[in-house]
Amino acid sequence: MADIISTLTRPDEAIAAALPLLQAGQCLAIPTETVYGLAADATNPEAIARIYETKGRPRFNPLICHMADLAMAERHAVFDPLSRKLAERFWPGPLTLILPLRPESSIHSLATAGLDSVGIRIPKGLTGRLIAAFGRPLAAPSANRSGRISPTSAAHVAADLGEKIALVLDGGAAPVGVESTILKVEDGAIRMLRPGGLAVEDIEAATGCTVIRPQKAGAIIEAPGMLASHYAPDAAVRLNATHVEPGEALVTFAGFAPAGIEKAALVLDLSPAGNLAEAAANLFSFMKLADASGAPRIAFAAIPMSGLGEAINDRLQRAAAPKT
Repeated sequence: MADIISTLTRPDEAIAAALPLLQAGQCLAIPTETVYGLAADATNPEAIARIYETKGRPRFNPLICHMADLAMAERHAVFDPLSRKLAERFWPGPLTLILPLRPESSIHSLATAGLDSVGIRIPKGLTGRLIAAFGRPLAAPSANRSGRISPTSAAHVAADLGEKIALVLDGGAAPVGVESTILKVEDGAIRMLRPGGLAVEDIEAATGCTVIRPQKAGAIIEAPGMLASHYAPDAAVRLNATHVEPGEALVTFAGFAPAGIEKAALVLDLSPAGNLAEAAANLFSFMKLADASGAPRIAFAAIPMSGLGEAINDRLQRAAAPKT
């Protein structure tokens, strides 16, 4: 079973334990402000292969490469002026930029799924220190089995992958709770490939540009999180529920009480106050609780599409999609 070391109370010990594993080409779980990541050396093909094998992840699905700072990112990718503006405004934070890969970059093609572009993010917190100490970018998809509910705590990681990895760095509950927003600048326009922890309204306010929304689920895979079926519990998922069937688990929002709520096997409210940031932070952990209840189906009440609600609805639609 994986060792668990707190990055909050033992940060130096956590980094000291992680570095030899990364240098040996192993993968380990790291905390970020979005969700926990399964990290390994992005320049080492054997290390990257271990990520895919540990997750059971399709190798046509590229990995986000995490950097210590903008200077490291510039050594591996080419920034246009608008991408640089986004980076300077929102990094470190829940933003991933898809950028042209520099020919001299040491990031291995296995991490980019053979594409000539790379997804880059600079995370907040101790993970940035770890990457700086390691000196190379870390490829780090979510630390869970592929297609399943993303982990927002060290306990989630240990329950899903604890027997497959040696170390989990415990940074407490992930404060954002959904994955990063993925953007790609093309011909001076900002295209969103995946909604996430950075709201479109904030992007548009910072740049003065209208963000082009993603194509339908199942489009060409240009970035992580674009598979039609993703983030899925074992139980079936029913969306925009206005009533509860007997034995369903209910995940509601803002105190909404649909008809038949007394028949629910479990009732969870993502945010009784109607706060979308709180709802995003609770989404995956509440989905796991509902799944663990043994209910055959989870009914989700409607979530507004504004702000972080766009990312929440994206995750729910993929969780409800037919499993492939």
